[in-house]
Amino acid sequence: MITRMRYEADHPERFSEKKRYELDRHAIRIMCKTGKIKTVCFGKENLPKEGGYIMYPNHQGKYDALAIIISHDAPCSLVMDLDKSNSVLVREFIDLVGGKRLDKSNVRQAMRIIKEVANEVKDGKRYILFPEGGYEFNNKNRVTDFKPGSFKSATMSKMPIVPVALIDSYKVFNSLNFLPVTVQVHFLKPIPYEEYKEMKTLEIAQLVKRRIEDVIGAYA
Repeated sequence: MITRMRYEADHPERFSEKKRYELDRHAIRIMCKTGKIKTVCFGKENLPKEGGYIMYPNHQGKYDALAIIISHDAPCSLVMDLDKSNSVLVREFIDLVGGKRLDKSNVRQAMRIIKEVANEVKDGKRYILFPEGGYEFNNKNRVTDFKPGSFKSATMSKMPIVPVALIDSYKVFNSLNFLPVTVQVHFLKPIPYEEYKEMKTLEIAQLVKRRIEDVIGAYA
């Protein structure tokens, strides 16, 4: 699978975005079957039917993006920390979906990535962006503060924000759990630009975090 994933990722001119995305999802399904991981999804009806948008989930561990991708039928991409993006298999997963690597130590490069995401979302692409910026091992379902700067791509694109609540995702790769796992993915109602355009990025961050925490509190 890794060889096949690498080949398709290296030849986007031969394989469509949808085909590469489906290969990612196929690899995730194999992983889940082998690892006894079940992912249940709620709120697909909340996802905008047309146009681009940015999904902002809480961050629990290495399975988070995979849980969203396996639950999100239309092709989407993600922004990932450069330092964590180049190991075997992780590299293939991110390259297949055309993901972007963000260097947290390079402000200029980070701003360039923010602008690129905004422009691509304007053109109809869908992105996953983790506003916590990182996670702690075995942090359970605790949500830490969201970084306001993470929402600059949304304010620049003027496209909808989709909060995503992840529950028990940390149990897959970021805990000492060895039992079968059920992960919940909740796509919440989108926040249109008209609702957040007068808000500062700190206020947007607090709003999105609060909506995610409400769902985790109700289901976890």
